[in-house]
Amino acid sequence: MLLSIIAYLSILLFVGLSAFKAYQFAKMPMHGRMDLYPIPKEEGFEHGGSFYEQSEWWNKPHKVSHVREIKEMLKEIIFIKKLFENQRPLWWISYALHLGIYLLMTWTILLVIGVFSIPNGVAIESLSVWGSLIYYLTVVTGISGLALATLGSGALFLRRLFDNTLKKHTTPQEYFNLLLIFAALVSGIMTWGTDLSFGTAREVTGSLITFSSTFAATTLQTLNIILVGIMLIYIPISKMSHYVGKYFTFHKVLWDNDPNLKGSAIEHQVKKASTFRPTTSWSAPHLKPPVAPGK
Repeated sequence: MLLSIIAYLSILLFVGLSAFKAYQFAKMPMHGRMDLYPIPKEEGFEHGGSFYEQSEWWNKPHKVSHVREIKEMLKEIIFIKKLFENQRPLWWISYALHLGIYLLMTWTILLVIGVFSIPNGVAIESLSVWGSLIYYLTVVTGISGLALATLGSGALFLRRLFDNTLKKHTTPQEYFNLLLIFAALVSGIMTWGTDLSFGTAREVTGSLITFSSTFAATTLQTLNIILVGIMLIYIPISKMSHYVGKYFTFHKVLWDNDPNLKGSAIEHQVKKASTFRPTTSWSAPHLKPPVAPGK
């Protein structure tokens, strides 16, 4: 029962805190736009063109394609495109972690589906086509997800630890983030790796979903569920919440080039942003008021 509460609470907090983070981003003052061309949402994107190349563009409608913008955005979100293009050696281990996480998310969903699709004690040969599909997809995503994510998180930690360039820019929090993920994954391998059909994982998932009072978790199962719960709650309030900021980074910073015309929504935003005053104080000397010279 307690583990069920922890599981549900951690998922709810993950979703809620992520949504709150998105709300905070959406309410932030207008960012200094970069207008990095070519901008995917514009016509002429293929050859690096821009709406502003047209004569008297201010008298013409600004046609955009949000579908193309989202398509380009997904390349970065799903495949980490920029890292692939600019830091290929680092991309391999970083993408191993991210792909592993995507697979484990899929694995978790398949476990939930499997609770209702694969009866306990039924032989694989007796499963329906749907049940067999869920069974084998669960096996593939579980094994590959745990392996890739563990390899990626461990390799990233070591890369940051021993690469002189990365080491200079790595904070203690970033080491902690990777170690937390690695610990949760290793505990997952130790817990579920003894049954690569993941029948036990499916049974435990069913018990957690139904708040089963007869479920007696092992020490490893308890440790893994608690570690994953802590990780889910921690991610949205840490630097790992960059998944929330991806949309705003591309849509509102890199690719936002709507014209600032008189009476437009952009003009209103600019005027509103110009009234913003920081509410925090910095200790940097150049931000301190000048001191009157002594007499």
